[in-house]
Amino acid sequence: MANRLGILLTIFLLTSGPARAANEVRLFNWSDYIPDQVLQRFTAETGITVRLASYDSNEAMYAKLRLLQGKGYDVAVPSTYYVDKLRKEGLLHPLDKARLPNFRNLDPRHLDKPFDPGNRYSVPYLWGSAGIAVNAARIDPATVRSWADLWQPRFRGRLLLPNDMRDVFFAALRVLGFPANTTDPGQIRQAYVALQRLLPNVRLFNSDSPLTLLVTGEVDVGMVWNGNAYLAWKENPAIRYIYPSEGCLLWMDNLVILKGAENLEAAHRLLDFLLRPEIGKLIGENIGYALPNAEAVKLLAPEVRGNPTLYPGDEVLAKGVYQTDIGPAITLYTEYWARLKAGE
Repeated sequence: MANRLGILLTIFLLTSGPARAANEVRLFNWSDYIPDQVLQRFTAETGITVRLASYDSNEAMYAKLRLLQGKGYDVAVPSTYYVDKLRKEGLLHPLDKARLPNFRNLDPRHLDKPFDPGNRYSVPYLWGSAGIAVNAARIDPATVRSWADLWQPRFRGRLLLPNDMRDVFFAALRVLGFPANTTDPGQIRQAYVALQRLLPNVRLFNSDSPLTLLVTGEVDVGMVWNGNAYLAWKENPAIRYIYPSEGCLLWMDNLVILKGAENLEAAHRLLDFLLRPEIGKLIGENIGYALPNAEAVKLLAPEVRGNPTLYPGDEVLAKGVYQTDIGPAITLYTEYWARLKAGE
């Protein structure tokens, strides 16, 4: 009851308070996902104050935005399939590209994706992939080329998987040759059965500290995000990142303006500011993930922009898949996920 009262109070404060001044924009972002100096520079240049609130998962972000009906914040940073979900539910405001001259700096390879055709509602912020990391001191990387290799008996008790339902199902679906965003109950069940067979290899499901587990040798192989693999490699050069032959999982976090945004002018100015090459470079260097801003990438050190773990070639991108909203089928995935985590 106390928690519900707290939520209602938050809604009241965000939606029923006095009108905000033209010099304030409210940003709802992942924790520690934008450098303080970037926001300080924006305020110093424009006179617009950024009020920042944070979340630790897409689910937490969505729950609050859904409850507020797209009000309370001006800008948010959802991942691919939550952009899809939010736009389908009418919670996003269409972008005015005329107010975003720096949109031209974006790499066309990261635009016009299935979760937002034509980028009517979203601007790419940071992106990356999920693939396979191996410890080359224990495993010959040449013997691990596909998601299917994770099922090898030699990895019994030595495999790390993320604590992420959609990601784990992605690997099984690709091994079976099914669409990564399938809603077919039969295909989802077959993926669940395949994952049951994988369970003896799984040391643990963990998304919080994959870097530590790889570096310390607690696991030999794992499904990890490329940013974690890159940081693990910097600590332990034996760590190798592999793009599976069936295709990797691609992710992208995106800047969106919410339907109930009270300051559209300030929101567009913030987005355009973040699309500047020098600002993108600052974000990339501090946060550590890949930039979709082609002009910003040119400003990075050669050893960073030339590292294939962070910036793969066109052939990898061509085979990669983004997650999209799967609608009511999420209930079936969730049921099988709970059974899988329970060892069933």
